[in-house]
Amino acid sequence: MLRRHSAPGKRGLMHRVFPVHCRTLSRQPGSPKSMEKLMAISAMGPDRAGLIRDLSQAVTAAGGSIRESRMIALGSEFAAVMLVSGNWHTVNKIRDRLEQLQRDTGLTLSVRDTEPRTLEPSAPYNIDVVTLDQEGIVLRLSSFFANRTLEIAEMNTRRYNAPHTGAAMFSVQMVVNLPAQIHVATLREEFLDFCDEHNLDAVMEPAQR
Repeated sequence: MLRRHSAPGKRGLMHRVFPVHCRTLSRQPGSPKSMEKLMAISAMGPDRAGLIRDLSQAVTAAGGSIRESRMIALGSEFAAVMLVSGNWHTVNKIRDRLEQLQRDTGLTLSVRDTEPRTLEPSAPYNIDVVTLDQEGIVLRLSSFFANRTLEIAEMNTRRYNAPHTGAAMFSVQMVVNLPAQIHVATLREEFLDFCDEHNLDAVMEPAQR
């Protein structure tokens, strides 16, 4: 586990943001696994009560299953991404229902066919970063891992004011997949140096599977 704090007392300012995770493993009875189709759906529109219900109803009523989802309010807008499964007949019905939902609600919807990911053996690591708000934090963090050809599987960011001082703070939570051949100790030292250089308070630890 890696912990380094750029200034005393910063650790108490660490906040976590947890995205919504929905997983449904069931498939339609009698549907061969080889016939199962996957769809990636994104939706955005003005935030209002009932949006999650409307999206999930469009999928479920057509006989589909929500494998994974991320949903969040962004300002006055609501955004969602979902991985949905079903047989070929089901996914066509889902498309029709989503088109109707878009007409009725004004949501901006995008649907793409996709395939299961083929993943190399890797170990996921949770990385939490907190710092005074400054330009380019996400760019610098993402560049650190991209330059080492390491995949950021998930990232969540948030700007907030410190409880006592009111200072503008910025937090980042990431999941990074480390391939089996990576030398973790070397990466840890490089990441520590990077955090010191940019005045970042960071925690890096293996993710619980």
